[in-house]
Amino acid sequence: MIKRLPPWFRQEIPRNIHLVRNRLRDFENHKLNTVCLSAHCPNINACFENNSVTFMLLGNICSRNCNFCAVEKGNSLPLALLEPYELALTARRMNLRYAVITSVTRDDLSSGGATQYARAVYLTRRLNPEIKIELLIPDFKGSKTALGLVVKSRPDIIGHNLETAQGLYAKIRPLADYQRSLTVLRNLKGLGFDGFIKSGIMLGLGETESQALEAVSDLKNSGCDILTLGQYLAPLESNFPVKEFVSPERFEYYCRKALAIGFKAVYSGPLVRSSYRAQEVYAKIAC
Repeated sequence: MIKRLPPWFRQEIPRNIHLVRNRLRDFENHKLNTVCLSAHCPNINACFENNSVTFMLLGNICSRNCNFCAVEKGNSLPLALLEPYELALTARRMNLRYAVITSVTRDDLSSGGATQYARAVYLTRRLNPEIKIELLIPDFKGSKTALGLVVKSRPDIIGHNLETAQGLYAKIRPLADYQRSLTVLRNLKGLGFDGFIKSGIMLGLGETESQALEAVSDLKNSGCDILTLGQYLAPLESNFPVKEFVSPERFEYYCRKALAIGFKAVYSGPLVRSSYRAQEVYAKIAC
């Protein structure tokens, strides 16, 4: 495993470490999960200082076994019915103007958790009328019925990450399916979604340039409006090892390629994650 990070990963020490600690305590007290903590995101301090967070619905145990992810895998606990309400209250306490909501994958639930997403959107809007909401959803095992529930809740952005190139799925995402994920994105417009569609890819997992560009092209052809490209960093020793640290110049190259084929917005760089600076990206294309 490559362990030493290149110099372009250096970040400033948080100026307000007490704010960061208080934010963590607040989530713990209200039994809310965040992908920031569960996935060991490297941008957690910067996001918390900027009053940003990615909420994680459906508990903190995932039913899939993706080899890039630090989120705990196994048998999930019963659904917490008050979770969407606590999320909405926390968004109001934080005075959020933009909320990003994702989840673990719950293949054990009949709707894959789509009803919990719909409740979260409804309650968050009810308690925060001016807020913009971005969802980052699982594939719901390809269920159009579940996807329709999410679409009817009317978020501003719906994202579903492709994560990696098609040729790496067997190693990286053995219980997911490349074509199924593309179909999820394609089905959004057909179900009446009139917001922006978003997806993301991690680089540095061993993909070739042609594989990466194929994935970018497939996303565009599936109706994707916004693309994020970031460096894969193995969050734990047990996760899939980093195969390459992609240079900032290479990220710029992929960004130009993606913009050239018609993406409305591309956010590309080593520290980019699906929801990192999501509000800024939305503001650029929503005006």
